[in-house]
Amino acid sequence: MEPLYDGVVRFALGVFAAQGIKFTRIGSENIPRSGGAVIAMNHISYFDFAYAGYPAKDRGRLVRFMAKKEVFHHPVMGPLMKGMHHIPVDRAAGAAAYKSAVDALRRGELIGVFPETTISRSFELRDFKSGAVRMAQEAGVPVIPMILWGSQRVWTKDHRKTLGRSKVPVTITTGEPIEIPDGSDVTDQTEHLHKVMEAMLHTAQESYPTLSGDDLKYLPARLGGTAPTPEEAVELDAAEAQRKADSRVAKRGNGRN
Repeated sequence: MEPLYDGVVRFALGVFAAQGIKFTRIGSENIPRSGGAVIAMNHISYFDFAYAGYPAKDRGRLVRFMAKKEVFHHPVMGPLMKGMHHIPVDRAAGAAAYKSAVDALRRGELIGVFPETTISRSFELRDFKSGAVRMAQEAGVPVIPMILWGSQRVWTKDHRKTLGRSKVPVTITTGEPIEIPDGSDVTDQTEHLHKVMEAMLHTAQESYPTLSGDDLKYLPARLGGTAPTPEEAVELDAAEAQRKADSRVAKRGNGRN
C-alpha cells in the first residue's frame, strides 16, 4: 500500500467521474499482476499519464512515470510526483533517469514512458526515441504498448481545456507484451513497436464515435479532421522549441543585469 499514491488515484477517479468521462479499457489483462515491464504510450493530451494508470489499477498495480524534471519543480505537483516515486528526466542529461528506470524495472516495477517524448499535435504517432526498448532490453522485461484516444478532447496543445462535465469518451487500449531479445537491434525493435502502436491507434480511431463540426480539430488530417498534418506539426514543434530557447536566453540575460 502507498497512501499518497492511492489517495491521488482516488481523487483523480473522483474528478474523472465528475467530468463524466466515459472510459473504455481494452486489454488490461495484458498488464502482468507482478514483475517489471515498460509501458509505452502515445501522447496526445496533458492528462495521458493520469488516464494511462487506469489499466494498471485494474490489475492492482501502480505505474512509475518518467516525466520532464520541470514538473518536479512545480510547487504542487512536484512533491506529489516525488512522493509517488515517479522518475524525473533531464532531457539534456538523461543518464541518471535511465539508470533509475532500469533499476526500478529490475525490482519489478511498471515504468510508464512516452516514446514520442512530447504531445503530438497531429494526433498521429511521432517518431519514437529508443529509450523504452533499450531499458526493457537491459532490464530483461517486456514492453507493453498502450494507446489512448479521445483524451485530446479534454486538454491538449493549442486548445482550451474542457474540464467541466463533458462526458468525453476516452479509449485506453493495452496491447500484448513485446519481448525484446537480448542482443537484438534496438532500432529494429523500436520500429516494430512503432508499427504495433500505429495499428492499435488506427483501430482505436476507427471504433471511436464520429467527430464533426468544431470537434474535427481533434481528428487527424488523414481522417478528414482539421488537426495539423504531421509535417505541419513538425514546423509548429520547431517554432515552439525556438520560442522556449529564446525565452531561456532572455531570462539568463535579465539575470546578469
